[in-house]
Amino acid sequence: MVTEQFKKKLDQFLLAFGISLMLGIMILGQDFRDSLGTAMSVIMDPVVVILGADNLHIVLFIMASITALYASLIQKYTINWDLMRNTQEKMKVFQKEFREAQLSNNTALMKKMDEERKAMMEDQMEMSKQQFKPMAYISIISLPLFMWAYHYIKGHGAASLVFPFWGEQILTDPVFGPFQHWIFWYFIASLAVSQLIRKALDVGGV
Repeated sequence: MVTEQFKKKLDQFLLAFGISLMLGIMILGQDFRDSLGTAMSVIMDPVVVILGADNLHIVLFIMASITALYASLIQKYTINWDLMRNTQEKMKVFQKEFREAQLSNNTALMKKMDEERKAMMEDQMEMSKQQFKPMAYISIISLPLFMWAYHYIKGHGAASLVFPFWGEQILTDPVFGPFQHWIFWYFIASLAVSQLIRKALDVGGV
């Protein structure tokens, strides 16, 4: 039977691991990103072999779907959505009442509402913590997969995909700025699958 202490230790480890990955991507630079991508090739390269290098868009779609499912499950079970909804509704009502108090120059009411603001700030801090925690969990899966795709596609510069209305595009060519076509495809696939999964799991709705 899993003890509470073990769950707590595992939770701390996963959070630390997820945060380390995020910091590594940002701080350690290209060498770390390439190392992470190379490590994931042990898992992902055989997938490409099975599906075929010409079907890289399918591989990216599968990756996006895995990330979307994983992220939705993490968010469903780590975020208190009732708290999110209630806090946002309270904030809307509070801001409206505070503006009215300012317009009427009701100093007594504004002073009273300043005390309410402190309590609401605590709820907002709790919301921020709840949103950061799943982000660290999600990075454990999403960042290695994303870095593998970046590493693999960088080594296959001729890889292309046929987009509606655009025609065939080289995946490493930029759509705009550093935003390449493969990232655009990954993002669109992830967004579409995520919406379906979140609707099925009743995730969010704030």
